[in-house]
Amino acid sequence: MGYTAVLVLPILVAIAAGVYYLYTEITRLMSKSAVRNKVVVITDAVSGMGKECSRVFHTGGARVILCGKSWEKLETLYDTLSSAADPSVTFTPKLVVLDFSDIDAIPDVTREILECYGCVDVLISNASMKVKAPVQNVSLELDKRIMDTNYFGPITLTKGLLPSMISRRSGQLVLVNSIQGRLGVPFRTAYAASKHAAQAFFDCLRAEVEEFGISVSTVSPTFIRSYHQQPEPHNTEKCIWKFFFRKLAHGVHPEEVADEVLRTVNRKKKEVLMANPIARAALYIRSFLPGLFFAVVAAGVKDIPLVEEDTQ
Repeated sequence: MGYTAVLVLPILVAIAAGVYYLYTEITRLMSKSAVRNKVVVITDAVSGMGKECSRVFHTGGARVILCGKSWEKLETLYDTLSSAADPSVTFTPKLVVLDFSDIDAIPDVTREILECYGCVDVLISNASMKVKAPVQNVSLELDKRIMDTNYFGPITLTKGLLPSMISRRSGQLVLVNSIQGRLGVPFRTAYAASKHAAQAFFDCLRAEVEEFGISVSTVSPTFIRSYHQQPEPHNTEKCIWKFFFRKLAHGVHPEEVADEVLRTVNRKKKEVLMANPIARAALYIRSFLPGLFFAVVAAGVKDIPLVEEDTQ
């Protein structure tokens, strides 16, 4: 009996692995077919995550409209996509210059986007600006820039495209947000505030537009790391906060996020959290044991970091 079990167990594992592989491949192909011919707008398409989303939706046969602050970078992305894709099954990408920090220009950009195909089926709001610094070192001007890029810019574009979706009673709005839209950590006051605001806006919007056949989705990774960034080597530290934050900061690759965005569009998921067990546990502790969470966070605030501004 024991000898038979030893032989059968690897076979069952192999069969289960094969079934899982087939399932993932089938769902991936179905996700791509679901976006074929759809008009998909991707903001900040020249960022790492934006490029991966552009690739995934373009190869899936979507009519992509790529938005970014730099025309030169948009042209480079256009050349990359065009050279790698099969022109018989893909559409030529449309390029639109969009800077979320320039709020006054967004209405004109919205009209330009709608003129590309006459409508928008999916809007993927991806642009983000980050800063890491003590609150007293961050100027009010920088706070406003972060809010414009992470909150006011995306919602202005969303409001501009929403009437067209309502009139067609069809559409999908996808916000690529952050776990910091649900969990604030030290030295990221402006960033976390902007992400909380965006999360709340899209949560409220979801309920308001459901009657018009419009779905609203949020995808929140812990952190979208760069292509070449690797986790730091493990070393034992006495500080619980340092251990927690290291786990929280180790994010996901842009390709993983893009694949999840594609699945979210296909299945019309309302909310997706891309987080490791440590980050998920932190969310539960924050909700059910806030005193413990605040104590752990406060215990780790010792060193004062320099201002580190970043856009992605």
